[in-house]
Amino acid sequence: MPAAPGTPITPSNETHPSNVYVFGASSFFNDTASEMAYWVLPAFLASLGVGPEKLGVIEGIAESVASFAKLFSGYLADRVPRRKPLVVAGYIVANAVKPMLALVTAWWHVLLIRFSDRLAKGVRGAPRDVMLAESVPSEKVGSAFGLLQAMDSAGAIAGPLLALWILRGHGVRTVFWLAAIPGGLAALIALLGIRERRKVRTITGALADKAGAAPLRELPARFYYVLGIVALFSLGNSSDMFLVLRAQNVGIGVAYAPLLGLVFNITYTSVSWPAGSLSDRFSRRTIAAAGYLVFAGVYLAFAWAPTKIVIWVAMAVYGLFYALTAPVLKALVSETVHASVRGRAFGVFDFTTSVTTLLASLITGEIWKHYGAPLPFALSAGLALVCAVLLLVSARPSKLS
Repeated sequence: MPAAPGTPITPSNETHPSNVYVFGASSFFNDTASEMAYWVLPAFLASLGVGPEKLGVIEGIAESVASFAKLFSGYLADRVPRRKPLVVAGYIVANAVKPMLALVTAWWHVLLIRFSDRLAKGVRGAPRDVMLAESVPSEKVGSAFGLLQAMDSAGAIAGPLLALWILRGHGVRTVFWLAAIPGGLAALIALLGIRERRKVRTITGALADKAGAAPLRELPARFYYVLGIVALFSLGNSSDMFLVLRAQNVGIGVAYAPLLGLVFNITYTSVSWPAGSLSDRFSRRTIAAAGYLVFAGVYLAFAWAPTKIVIWVAMAVYGLFYALTAPVLKALVSETVHASVRGRAFGVFDFTTSVTTLLASLITGEIWKHYGAPLPFALSAGLALVCAVLLLVSARPSKLS
């Protein structure tokens, strides 16, 4: 019997392991292009006579757009028969607008470009994550997200280094033009390499029950439990720029800020894939909780900040926190929901963490202003400890396909 119109679209059982490497390569080149432009953008705006308040407006609007786009794309990913066009379009648009930064003459030009870039990123995020989760067997999902995160953070290393190399003999606008090369490679690899997983329509209601199917229209309670813990933690996870500012308070000069990011990303890149693989064999909740404990230790070190060497070590260890949480939590979300609502789950997850992280930055800024630097870092560490305990005492989620 053919499925009635409007019945949910669910994936077949086929897998495409090659997608993991395609997504990883696309992510590497895309992040290389993004980081080439991102780290020189403040200086470029300053050369146009634009102050930090306009930069705040640009980044605030851009990140807000990305957050809402993630929410929408998550819903869309569960409804459309093909997700590849959303992912490829996201890469093409984002990398088509980046080189246009070389042509701008006013701050609102930059706003429009960043708006388009972040909108494209938000649109491709959830569909890509769903396709990645579907490309491998359930017992390898953590490894897949770990590899993706490792390649992404590797791009975050390559991008600034390339920008510094270009700036030795050329201007900032040349950096923007040349960012089109890795950006174009990212879009091309996605276009030619991604393989779409075939989908079929399933019948709901009594017929589905008789057939043994169990479609889940709503996100389950176990997903919201994990989401609640992550949201609570994110309220203490402010922008990493506060870590850089704190390092400057201790005496680490502004010129060394990129090196702080480098030592962080080296750890993040080297540990992400092993951490993701480890979560396929052991409890993802335990590994993510360990990441929260690492975060607590790092933030306590920044709160006390006794010496410069402590800050450098803490920044390197900080990459371990990201490696133990970013890919592992994605895999955890994937296994707590039914495949038919996985896109919505990723969209809600990304939207919630983006909004709460923005709130965290506002809260941290106000506490720092009125009570000094140590208190917000200590409070964030305490919140991380609470969330680690909540993850450890939660019931082990049953895996769904």
